[in-house]
Amino acid sequence: MPRLAANLSMMFQEAPFLDRFAAAQECGFTGVECLFPYDHPAEEIAEHLERHRLTQALFNLPPGDWARGERGMAALPGRDDEFMAGLERSLHYARLTRCQRLHVMAGNWPSGHDRREGREIYVANLKRAAERAAEQGVTLLIEPINVRDMPDYFLNTTADALEVIKAVGRDNLKLQLDLYHCQIMEGDLAMHIRHLAGSYAHVQIAGVPERHEPDLGEVNYAYLLELLDEVGYGGWVGCEYRPAAETRVGLGWAQRWVCRA
Repeated sequence: MPRLAANLSMMFQEAPFLDRFAAAQECGFTGVECLFPYDHPAEEIAEHLERHRLTQALFNLPPGDWARGERGMAALPGRDDEFMAGLERSLHYARLTRCQRLHVMAGNWPSGHDRREGREIYVANLKRAAERAAEQGVTLLIEPINVRDMPDYFLNTTADALEVIKAVGRDNLKLQLDLYHCQIMEGDLAMHIRHLAGSYAHVQIAGVPERHEPDLGEVNYAYLLELLDEVGYGGWVGCEYRPAAETRVGLGWAQRWVCRA
C-alpha cells in the first residue's frame, strides 16, 4: 500500500508552515516532505513531527539564492565549498528530524558553458556528498526536472540521472522519480516504474499538466500507485502538487490510501 507524504511547501497553504504538520495528520497522512525547512529551527520542526506522529520523508539541500532563480548548485562551477556547507546544514536538520533522504538539486546551467564541465563537477560533488551522508546513514537523491517548468535545469531525464548515479558509484545515491516531470519529458510511466525499480528511493506525484491534484489531468495515478506495489516499492510517495482550491476539498483522490481525507 503506497505511503503518501504530504508536501507541506505546496499543500495546506491556507495555514502557516508549522501549522501544516497538524493539518497533514488530521487528513490522515503519516509522512510529510517539504522543499526547504531552513526558515525554522530544526528542533522546532522535530517537535512538530513528534507531536503529530509524522515521518519526515524528504527535504532538499539549500538551493542557493532561490529568490534570484537559483535551483541548487551541485553541478555549478565554483560552488563546491558552498555546496558542501549546505550539505552539512541539511545533515543537521536530517539528524534532528530523523529524515533519511535528502534531495540534491543540480542547479540551472549557465548558458554558453560546456555541459561536460557540469557533468564532471556534478559527479565529483555527489561522490563527496554521498560519502559524507553515508556516515549519518542518509541516502541522497537526484531528480530529473522538466524543461518546461525549469528550462535551464541541468538534469532532465531518467536516463541521464542513471548515468550520473553509475558514475558516482555510491550505494546511497538513488533516483528521485517524480512522475509529473517524467510524464512531461518522457511519458511511458508504467514502463519507467517497472524498468527503474530498485533505482529510485522516493517517488513524487502531481496531476499533468497543471500540477494540481493527482486525479486531475492526463495521468491515471490510481493505476500507477497499484503498480508501485506490484513492483515492490516500499518507499514514500510525495504529494508534490499545488491544490486547485483549498487543500482538504481536493483530497478525495487520497481516500483509498490515507486514514481520513
